[in-house]
Amino acid sequence: MHASAARDDEPDLLRDQFRQLLRYRRLIGAGIGIGLLGGAWLGVTSADSYTATSDIRLRAPTNDPFNPVVSPDKTVNIGTERQTALSNSVAEVAAEALGLPSNRTGSLQKGLQVTNPPQTMVLRFTYAATTPEEAARRANALAKAYLDLRKKQWTDLRDSMVKKTQDQLNPIARQQHDLAKQLAGEGSSASDAANARYDDLTGKMNTLNGQIASLNALDMTAGTVSGKAVPPAASDGLGLPVSLGLGGAVGVALGLLAAWVRLVFDPSPRSPADVARAVRAPVLGTLPRGTSGGSLLVGGQDSRLAEEYRSVAFRLAYDERFSGRRRLLVVAPRGGNSDAAAGVAANLAASFAETGKDVLLIEADLRTPSLAGRLRAGDTGRPAWSRQPDTEEPGWPGPRQLQVDAGESGSFDLVPGERVRNVARALTSPRVTRLIEEADSPNATVVVLAPPVLAYADALALVDRVDGVLIVCHPRSVHRADLVRIRELITGAGGTVLGAVTHPVPRQPGRRAEKSGHRGSGRAANRSAQQEDAGEAAGQRPGAGRPSPPQQELTGDGSDTVALRSVRAGDR
Repeated sequence: MHASAARDDEPDLLRDQFRQLLRYRRLIGAGIGIGLLGGAWLGVTSADSYTATSDIRLRAPTNDPFNPVVSPDKTVNIGTERQTALSNSVAEVAAEALGLPSNRTGSLQKGLQVTNPPQTMVLRFTYAATTPEEAARRANALAKAYLDLRKKQWTDLRDSMVKKTQDQLNPIARQQHDLAKQLAGEGSSASDAANARYDDLTGKMNTLNGQIASLNALDMTAGTVSGKAVPPAASDGLGLPVSLGLGGAVGVALGLLAAWVRLVFDPSPRSPADVARAVRAPVLGTLPRGTSGGSLLVGGQDSRLAEEYRSVAFRLAYDERFSGRRRLLVVAPRGGNSDAAAGVAANLAASFAETGKDVLLIEADLRTPSLAGRLRAGDTGRPAWSRQPDTEEPGWPGPRQLQVDAGESGSFDLVPGERVRNVARALTSPRVTRLIEEADSPNATVVVLAPPVLAYADALALVDRVDGVLIVCHPRSVHRADLVRIRELITGAGGTVLGAVTHPVPRQPGRRAEKSGHRGSGRAANRSAQQEDAGEAAGQRPGAGRPSPPQQELTGDGSDTVALRSVRAGDR
């Protein structure tokens, strides 16, 4: 059963890996470019290359070439002969025959290639040159130089052997001549020993004379030319089209190999499947590319993005682990994804409100709170969790909450975050517990936005009361090890990862305007900071009022831009 399922998943895994390889388009393009450049270079350099071939059939020195007993393959080592053909000695003889200077032997050897066809006693001289006539002339000259050199070597060896045999013969001949004179003087009275000695010397002389005669009768030709080189009719190159095609194929293989190596050593998840394997939970949605114009709530601004948020909300609603308690903790891995996590939390709250739920969005980011200034929120009455007397010191969450208008989706309540001195004490207070327990009411849902898990421990302090966690990440900006660590931290704290939502790199529509109007926006930021400091100095409590509307400013090029200001609810 499992083996059959694994076999069925193999095509999907291969398709997924191939899609991941295509993400490295630059590496693949670089490989193709290198291959095409190499193919073009090969096509251009081999266009003027001509190859001529000359064949030599080797033979051993013999006085009877028709004797079948004498076999060249038993007396000639083809490997040694090939090395001799490639030696400097042959090149020097050929250079002299071609009229080349002695210092050109190295360049003459560069174009030479000597091979031996299998099961033959043939040496094939192949020479490549820029013209067909020069290729044939040099191939024939090198083949003839080899034959001449080998004939001279064999002849010198034979002459040496003849000289050594003659040196043995000369003293024997003198002894035999002296003994012959002695026997002639004695006549018939010569002893039998002297006659036997004379006959022995005569036999040795005959043997040595026979050896000398046999050596002088040897044919010293090292071989015969069985195929003379002729000027080739066409160049030896592949041609530019074939070279480009071959280079392109090699480039594709090189690019895919480089992309595969990059993929193997890439620590980031490159697909939703990698994210799902790391967190051991499904990827509930992948946000499309684009921007919502600076607003967290997409509403009708981007129907495709809004539908993706609705799809994630419906998938969560039908998850038994979430539908039992209706508590959701939205977190990001690191600080770079905080804005995306805030957008997911706000839009999921709007999607749940669209289905008729009483939704409460809690901003548990007490370090850099910003939701109150980025959402269209208004004051509401005291919530149920704050109507009971509380003996604790005043702090976050305050006794008031804001109502966010989500347009066509309806509205939901927001408990904005505030800066506090002791974040851990505020997040673990009984007030927060009662606030999250509002999800126990019929038809109620609580969405909690917490700081990034790997940046602060705030999210882990809320896990035991929220249980269900949704991870918002950009696959290319987080490592698989980070996702595994987040899952282990959440499960170790008693929570459950319900799934993940991936998003593209957020684009800033006003980035160009911010660059051109840097000074004006900087002054506006300073004024905003001064207003916040003045409000705190006057004793106004943060988080108790309506945020001021966005300020319209003119950038350096005259265009309008929106400068959102995170203000305290009590600053009016």
